[in-house]
Amino acid sequence: MDTYNHISLALDLLGTFFFAVSGCLLAARKGFDIVGSLLLGSLVGLGGGVVRDLIINNGVPNAFSNPAYLLPPLLAAALVFFLSSSVARFSRLLLVFDAGGLALFCLTGTQKALGAGLNPVAAALLGVTTAVGGGLLRDVTANEVPRLFDPRDVYAVPAFAGAALTALLWQAGLLSLVTGVGVAVVVFAFRLAALKFGWHVPLAVRGRHRDRLGPN
Repeated sequence: MDTYNHISLALDLLGTFFFAVSGCLLAARKGFDIVGSLLLGSLVGLGGGVVRDLIINNGVPNAFSNPAYLLPPLLAAALVFFLSSSVARFSRLLLVFDAGGLALFCLTGTQKALGAGLNPVAAALLGVTTAVGGGLLRDVTANEVPRLFDPRDVYAVPAFAGAALTALLWQAGLLSLVTGVGVAVVVFAFRLAALKFGWHVPLAVRGRHRDRLGPN
């Protein structure tokens, strides 16, 4: 059990780091100072996990009870601060790190919900909430259109797929480090492929074209 907990913590911290980097990259693109970068990175990296822990009534959220969760945002802010890459590349890097955080958080969020006794459907939904929550907070805080609601993007669908796979593997007794990492890789590849090929889901109104969407 100790080994399982350590692996789960490592994956959670890695997901926190990936999301924190995406937040810090957006802060850099927006021209925020180093404090703003750290705060936005912390918000996106820790936000989804805090929501998850509060929903499953897991006591004090891990982000506040375990000091290790403070390290990924600090490291992310320092890494972005010293990056030599041009700001023009930040958008592409942001999407890659965001995809990494999404892939890991839909896995760890679902795992933790299942471990807390939630049924597989509820656990998968909470895994998706964990995965998309941080990015939603990041975009809203930075006055960006949330990718979650962008009709020309696929954001929640890879998280749904990863959370559902995690719940199915758990039910079948096949969820392990190897299969869990496999799920994360599938979600990561799905997200990047959707970005590369412009995949999207049907609009809420049948027959309406995406390029004609507007506030009307």
